[in-house]
Amino acid sequence: MTRIVGVRFKRAGRIYYFDPGQHQLELDELVIVETSKGTELGKVVIPPADVVDSEITEPLKPVLRKATPEDVERLQSFRAREADALAKCKERVKHFDLPMKLINAEYNFDGSRLVFAFTAEGRVDFRQLVRDLAGIFRTRIELRQVGVRDEAKQLSGYGRCGRPLCCGAFLDDFSSVSIKMAKEQDLPLNPMKISGLCGRLLCCLGYENKAYCELRQNLPKVGEEVMTPQGRGRVAAINILKQVVTVDMGDKGLQELSARDVSRAGCKEEHVVDKRKPAKR
Repeated sequence: MTRIVGVRFKRAGRIYYFDPGQHQLELDELVIVETSKGTELGKVVIPPADVVDSEITEPLKPVLRKATPEDVERLQSFRAREADALAKCKERVKHFDLPMKLINAEYNFDGSRLVFAFTAEGRVDFRQLVRDLAGIFRTRIELRQVGVRDEAKQLSGYGRCGRPLCCGAFLDDFSSVSIKMAKEQDLPLNPMKISGLCGRLLCCLGYENKAYCELRQNLPKVGEEVMTPQGRGRVAAINILKQVVTVDMGDKGLQELSARDVSRAGCKEEHVVDKRKPAKR
């Protein structure tokens, strides 16, 4: 077992493990930690705890100390400069006529590094821009190309549900989302209705997908012949969440029935032998 403390540097950022050492740390406490890119100020989101060694992918860096009010004030002073730094960088990008869209600027805790995030359709040669910016800001400059999902996460905003974007509010990582999830949930396959502000499929398609898949297993497919208490019919529609099947009974019209009252026309017996496997003796 290894003793760790979980620290987050942004509201919806990833959680990183650090070695708490002898520090007595509590939830939501601000700390100064050593990272691969220098010292940073973060918030404790997982109090010191023991985890199995397999969860540790690389040697833990230490928590240096608890943050002081002076540390917070220092970070805020650099945060106040970021808007001006972004504006100046945009001017230089325009000057060098580079095909890139700047997203934001971010200083680290002690101001020794200034990172500009940008999007671009392809690779961009920004070496001359970096040299120019280093002369202006007198600090280490990094330009980081991000994808459209990361752009939405950093800029944030409101989704079609009227709530803040999940990626900017609480998602610390992007999960894989596929068009199959929309089909499983009987959603309209209109890109305008199932895409987020980033232009990619909505992250929330994955939240209930497992439940939809499990509920769908008990339902026949649309167009399938079924047996009902009123006789044989053909499935016209299904409601996955309500577990209701709409059956076309021909002359009797459409009937809404509970899934419990509907059985597949070819499955009259309770025990059906799977022909793909030999029956056990």
